[in-house]
Amino acid sequence: MSKLSVIVPCYNEEDVIAESYKRTKSVLDMLSCDAEIIYVNDGSSDNTYRMLDEIAAGDKRVKVLHFSRNFGHQPAVSAGIYNCDADWAIIMDADLQDPPELIPEILEFREQEQANVVYCVRTSRDQESFFKQISAKSFYRFINNMSEVKFPLDTGDFRLIDRKIMDQFCKLREHGKYIRGLISWMGFKQVPFYYERKARFAGETKYPLTKMVKFASTALLYFSKKPLLIAIGLGFLAVIVGIILAVWSTLGKIYGFSHAETGWTSIITIIVFFGGIQLLTIGVLGQYIGVLFDEIKGRPEFIIDKKVGFNNI
Repeated sequence: MSKLSVIVPCYNEEDVIAESYKRTKSVLDMLSCDAEIIYVNDGSSDNTYRMLDEIAAGDKRVKVLHFSRNFGHQPAVSAGIYNCDADWAIIMDADLQDPPELIPEILEFREQEQANVVYCVRTSRDQESFFKQISAKSFYRFINNMSEVKFPLDTGDFRLIDRKIMDQFCKLREHGKYIRGLISWMGFKQVPFYYERKARFAGETKYPLTKMVKFASTALLYFSKKPLLIAIGLGFLAVIVGIILAVWSTLGKIYGFSHAETGWTSIITIIVFFGGIQLLTIGVLGQYIGVLFDEIKGRPEFIIDKKVGFNNI
């Protein structure tokens, strides 16, 4: 019999985890295939740890991975995939913005399309601020324009992946993962499934602006070399401007239309211009060097403190 795993990363989800489990369990009860839930506790500081252990104690289909501290959403999803032995996995958050009731439809759609990946595309985002909606749309389109790999727009990590995708994912050695980008990069047959994203059942978003910016920078640095090309372009621009100014100053001295000694404003402008370009290009290079530094260290993406339910049959 085929097997499905629902991978659910959790961080401080005590207000929603009981309802999330209840709704997910009721959906899995209706499925004809073998099914389980893999919760990944990403170093929660509230009662999520205890609640997940209690859920696992009462349901043999529930497995839990407890991190030693908070490592982040993407490492949590990675841990779920690494510890999944199912034929298919559905990645979804615990906050019920991605309704578990869609799981049967997604499975049926995958069967119809014979797809390796079914990525869920948001047609609407209930109760999200105008800034959040605009920033999210801008983020996906900006990354798509900058990246060497084209990603589907308006999608998150909510998706179904099959065993072939999971096996390839486990071979990847990079640590700063942008998972939805990596899955798109793999290729195979990937199809969209459109749905309306609901409001959070309870609690607060785990992706404030600062984390969104960091997430965007990871996606950009790992999937695009265009910032380096832009830095080179700015360098060429600075050289051209410098040559023009040098020629202009020289001819001005010869023909008397330039008085460089009185050009304090132009000198300051030139210094600021070239200094800004140098700092910008050094900053871009520094970001890429920082990525290399993190990868060379070879530290694990996460540390698992405890596994619950993985011996159940």
